[in-house]
Amino acid sequence: MPISALLLALGAAFLHALWNLLLARERDPQAATAVALCAPVVVFAPVAVAVWEIDSRVWPFVAVTSLLQLLYFGLLATAYRRADLSFVYPLARGLAPVLVLPAGALAVGQGASVAQALGVVVVASGVLLVRGPKGDADPRDALLALGVAACIATYTLIDAHGVGYAPPLVYLELSMVPAALGYLVGFVVFAGGRRVREQRLVLPALAGILSFAAYALVLVALQRASAASVAAVRETSVVIATALAAWLLRERVSRWRLAGAGLVVVGIALLGLD
Repeated sequence: MPISALLLALGAAFLHALWNLLLARERDPQAATAVALCAPVVVFAPVAVAVWEIDSRVWPFVAVTSLLQLLYFGLLATAYRRADLSFVYPLARGLAPVLVLPAGALAVGQGASVAQALGVVVVASGVLLVRGPKGDADPRDALLALGVAACIATYTLIDAHGVGYAPPLVYLELSMVPAALGYLVGFVVFAGGRRVREQRLVLPALAGILSFAAYALVLVALQRASAASVAAVRETSVVIATALAAWLLRERVSRWRLAGAGLVVVGIALLGLD
């Protein structure tokens, strides 16, 4: 994995952990997600127009990834409304690279070396150890987290190809406009506009901008390395989220979390051998 792609994926991991912390701390994560989705679409629209350049072959990828992004944010917001960040985040993020590797190999013919395969497994094991699920967790919450992971794995593979037909920022703007509109309309129809009107704006908007920037970094990384490698390195966000939670939320960092962090480092080292 090139060092440039590694640094881009690590930067995306930090921003991803930060925006998830901001979103999960909101009183109403579903309403906050509506704000978080719309804000970056508006903010980055002028930039996307300024660098506009697309190939007509991009549209099928945009259509599919927009639907997946809509499903992803819907499942994530619902999961954060029902369960703790410490349960949802590691399960969703940890399982994603495990799903990406076989899907990439079988569905789109993307190969993987022994070191890469082992690295993905070690990283996934590490992120699950950092913040393992509670023994008394509701199985429905686990299914929501698994659904989030499946969305991440699928759109990562699709975007690895789609981003070849448009600059990363333009591609992201195109995919997020329908997702943001779809979520906002659906939320207002089913939940009522009052929850959105009562939602504070600044922190959810910041979370949305950070999420946009984080995935823009991922798209650039996907132009330089395989989807499995990028997806696995991104999962270091679980370690980063744990550190931020210990600092901002005063959570106790256990030996299990430290052991998981160590496994993540080993997994990244294995990916670097690919």
